Amino acid sequence: MTRHHPQGGGRCEVAPHKKRPTPSVRSLPRPSSTGTARQAPPAARLLPRAVRAATHQSLSPPYASRSAHSTSASPHPPPRLRAHQMSDEDGAGAGEQLSDDQKREIAVWFLANAPTGEIHYVAKDVRALLQDEAVYEAAAAEAYPEYNKAHLVSLELPDRSGDIIITTYGELDKNDYIDPRTAQVATVDHVKQTCTKLRPALDEELPSAYIEEFRCAIDIELSKYVCEAYPKGVCAVYCTSGKDIEEPGADFGLAVVISAARRSPQNFCNGNWRSVWTLEFSYAFQLVEIKGKIQVGAHYFEEGNVQLDTDVDRKDSTLMQTPEDTAVSVTNIIRHQETEYFSSLEESYSKLSDATFKDLRRKLPVTRTLFPWHNTVALTLTRDLAKELAIGK
Repeated sequence: MTRHHPQGGGRCEVAPHKKRPTPSVRSLPRPSSTGTARQAPPAARLLPRAVRAATHQSLSPPYASRSAHSTSASPHPPPRLRAHQMSDEDGAGAGEQLSDDQKREIAVWFLANAPTGEIHYVAKDVRALLQDEAVYEAAAAEAYPEYNKAHLVSLELPDRSGDIIITTYGELDKNDYIDPRTAQVATVDHVKQTCTKLRPALDEELPSAYIEEFRCAIDIELSKYVCEAYPKGVCAVYCTSGKDIEEPGADFGLAVVISAARRSPQNFCNGNWRSVWTLEFSYAFQLVEIKGKIQVGAHYFEEGNVQLDTDVDRKDSTLMQTPEDTAVSVTNIIRHQETEYFSSLEESYSKLSDATFKDLRRKLPVTRTLFPWHNTVALTLTRDLAKELAIGK
């Protein structure tokens, strides 16, 4: 694995690395392959009766909503969907017709809340249920960009020079996203999840040479960490404020984005790791404030439907030094925080069978005493039954 910092142009690149052994860290576990594989319940069961009655369509792809199992609160459905669910329970909404806007709103909700890597499966079924291309296209145009940015979807650049992350930090307009590493702007087709065009970034779209020196140094160190820790992981460093600063003396901000996905629908599992770290450089205090959010999502649907959707906020700080020293310090902090959180997830899952699942069942009855199976004669009920049935006489 080799990396170099080009001497000209003010841009930094990470040279393509050779094949490396795949580390076990961050690798989302695959479900067991025992038993007969069965797809998750179709989304038609999740739709209100008013929608199902109007379509009579069957669904096939394996996916399900976030409400299956999650460590965080599931996203609430849109108001119209909640209203129809309530009327469905009362038996009053079976024959109600939905307007195109209501159908679009419900479709957007299902698309935007699809499990990681499974929006295309959801879209196929939503399209079949709607039976209206205009409504579906309007819903897809609204939901796909939201989904891609929320899941930090990475797409290969047309010239195969690397991958670009779909994130708000690199968004220039609705379809154009900048790749700070290669100083290029890619035009993205959100629905097809592909890059269609590529152009050099304009000067006003790039940070100054002073800011780029810090951004590039952090990008190089971060790429080393991501290559070691995340199979098929992608990272990028963006300038969020003060990009026109030409020399020391003012504050500026950077954002570190890491995205790693593992999609294996043939093995009934998909998952991803997303983390975003904001770096606020304070020249007056010579300090770098680091705030991060880590999100982990996983979906297993072999003979069932289980989802993990968890996130955590972390923060730290370090001294503002030279670009190279600051990059090493920032990367070490990110490595420490993410490794610590990943270890806590592994520990919690190792205790599932011994602690968590047992806690789901009541250990003692409401009397807070164990049932005396060895001496049932002592119970009043036993004596009363014996008296009534004349047992022992």
